[in-house]
Amino acid sequence: MPQPAPRVTFATPGGRHLTLADYAGKILVFNLWATWCRPCVAEIPSFAQAAPQLAASGVLILPVSIDLNGAAAVRPFYAGHGISTLPILLDPNGNNLQALNTPGVPTTIVINGNGQMVAKLLGPANWNTARTRAYLGSLGQTDTVKFVPA
Repeated sequence: MPQPAPRVTFATPGGRHLTLADYAGKILVFNLWATWCRPCVAEIPSFAQAAPQLAASGVLILPVSIDLNGAAAVRPFYAGHGISTLPILLDPNGNNLQALNTPGVPTTIVINGNGQMVAKLLGPANWNTARTRAYLGSLGQTDTVKFVPA
C-alpha cells in the first residue's frame, strides 16, 4: 500500500539543498549508499547501467552518498567505475538514515509520481534487470504492481 514519502534532504556538490518535492511528479528511486560499503559498491553500477533506459521511461535514480568526505569520495569512485549516468548527491551527516528508519546502507525507496513510497528495500539488488525496469516503468500506469527485486 502506498505511503507518504519520507522527508529526506540532500545536496549537490555545489551545495544546493534538495528534497523529494524538487522532483514532484517524477518516479524516483532514492538510494542511500557509501563508497566504503561493499554491498553498495556492488549495487551502484547496476543503477548506472539502468539509468539511461529508466530515464527514458520517466524514472530518475537518486543515489545519495553518506560518505563523510562528500563529493571528494564519490567523484573518484564514479571515475574508477566508469559511472557517468548518475548524479552526485550527498548526505554526509547521514541524516536520511533516521528519516528512512533504516539501520544502514544500502537502502532504497521507490516513490511514485504522486509522491508516495511504494517500495523499500534494505540491502543490495541488481537494478538493471528487465523485470525491475518493467516494474519501475509501470509505476506511471499503476501503483499496485508488486515488486520483488532480482
